[in-house]
Order: sequence, then C-alpha cells, then structure tokens
Amino acid sequence: MTRRTLLWLLAVAVLTVIVAAQVLAQQARVGNERAGAADMPTVVVGADVLAGIELVPARVRSNDYRRTAFGAAWDDDNGAPGGRNGCDTRSEILDRDLTDKTYVTTKRCATAVASGTLRDPYTNATIAFLRGNQVGASVQIDHIVPLAFAWDMGARDWDDAKRKRFANDPANLLAVAGKANQDKGDLPPGEWMPPNTAFWCAYAMQFIEVLRGYQLPVDEPSARELRNAAASCPNS
Repeated sequence: MTRRTLLWLLAVAVLTVIVAAQVLAQQARVGNERAGAADMPTVVVGADVLAGIELVPARVRSNDYRRTAFGAAWDDDNGAPGGRNGCDTRSEILDRDLTDKTYVTTKRCATAVASGTLRDPYTNATIAFLRGNQVGASVQIDHIVPLAFAWDMGARDWDDAKRKRFANDPANLLAVAGKANQDKGDLPPGEWMPPNTAFWCAYAMQFIEVLRGYQLPVDEPSARELRNAAASCPNS
C-alpha cells in the first residue's frame, strides 16, 4: 500500500466519524418519539451494515485496562473534533444534547451548562439537569463504544494520542440518564442494548460507524445484535 493510499484511507475514516457525530447530535436533539423517519439513519436494502469490520468470536476481557490510558477525563487538549477550543468535552456534549439551557463560567469552560433538560435517548425519559456533584449525576456522558471494550478489541495497541482522541470524539459520546449509563457499564451490544427500542436503529448505526472509523473489530454476539437493530432502520 502506497503512502498516498494510506493517507487517503485515514482521511476517509476520520471524515466518517465526524459526519456520524453530526448525525447523532441531530437525533439527540430531536428526541426519539418526535423523530420522523427522515431523522433516522437509513440502510440500503440487502447491504451488510458491518461490511469492512472484522468479526471475532468473542470479546476477550483483559485485566490491564485503565481509564488513564485514554487521558484525563474530558480533557480539552485532544485531537478530536472540538478539541483544544477552551471548553472541556463533557461541557460540549451537554451543550449539544440538552435543551432549555442556562450557562455558568467554570475553570474548564467559559460557557458550561448550568441547567437544562435532557430527552434521554436510552430510556426516552425527560430528565432535569442541574450542575452539581449529586444532582448533576442524573445526566452522564456515555461512550457509545465503551473504552474498556475498545481496549479489549485493540485500543491497547494504539498510541496515547489516538486513545485520547477516541475518548473525546463527539461521534462516540452521548448525554444519557445516569442510571442507564451505569447499567450499561462497559457492555457491548451483545450484552446490553438501550431499554428504549425506538433508539436501537440509531444506536446500532452509530456503534458501527465508530467501529469502522477507528478500525475496531466486533464480537459475533454483538454483530448479531447490531444487524438485528439495523434491520429496524428505514430503507434508503
């Protein structure tokens, strides 16, 4: 493979993840019950949604995962879209996904969300957000492809910069109900799917796009769930 071809493939992968982030942000703002078919990802009839993604029999859990391998949580100093803009990643995702917002200046962001409303895509519940250690935990930021899962599937071999980008990439982040996020933990689709079945199409397609953008494989049980969920998407 020539250097020019390799650079072109890398550019395509990055663009895929950026575009996917924009699609996900629009869906999160619309809300699941109010979203029409035009707001949902579409799937070409007969297409394999996992084309180009390596399948492995099962996830092999390791005992060497550490959150710090992906950098300090929500550090703005990263190479993801929106990185190094003077506002921490968590604040950016809250601003993207919440409505009816008020703002406050913090050490990490001049326009941090102080309060707002989340239409949780995982449960379809409406949740009030108020900044603070206890109340604020009702809304959390989920890594759609969990960090520990990515680590087990190959991220352990990435360099620090790529892992930090992955942990802060808007395409892989979503504001959700705190309890749903805790229930999910580091589980992939083969072991956990959002309780709100209306969100399965969007969740599956976003999970797939992140895998593809970062060239991560997927375990066969999760592949089955992703394909089943994608079957609920409108056809293009």
